[in-house]
Amino acid sequence: MIQLKKPIKILLVEDNKINQKLMMFNFTKMGFNISISDDGKQAVEECHNDFYDIILMDVMMPIMDGYQATEQIRRYQKLKGQHSFIIGLTSNVYDHDKEHCLSVGMDGYMSKPFDIDAFCDILRQQKFI
Repeated sequence: MIQLKKPIKILLVEDNKINQKLMMFNFTKMGFNISISDDGKQAVEECHNDFYDIILMDVMMPIMDGYQATEQIRRYQKLKGQHSFIIGLTSNVYDHDKEHCLSVGMDGYMSKPFDIDAFCDILRQQKFI
């Protein structure tokens, strides 16, 4: 089990209900405060209403994809002097996908299926835990 240095608010942006439930279960068990958005548009609205330490952003979603949502969140956060740590989630594992994630303002990239150990490694590197 991990030890959080402080309470961490996570926004999970994921359109797949099964993935939402699995990740919600794991994150809640680990002590994270987690909220869920079904698409990028909802995520942008959530980020206007609240600050999240970490945003797990599926890149392929209906209504607004993760790339567009990240760009809008970054523009808003720049005005507010904020910066959430955004991790792109995708089933594509090509270098150009990672580069695209980083080019729109994401801080990291993970492939699906979601690997909780890899996520914890990122949290350690970023000194969240």
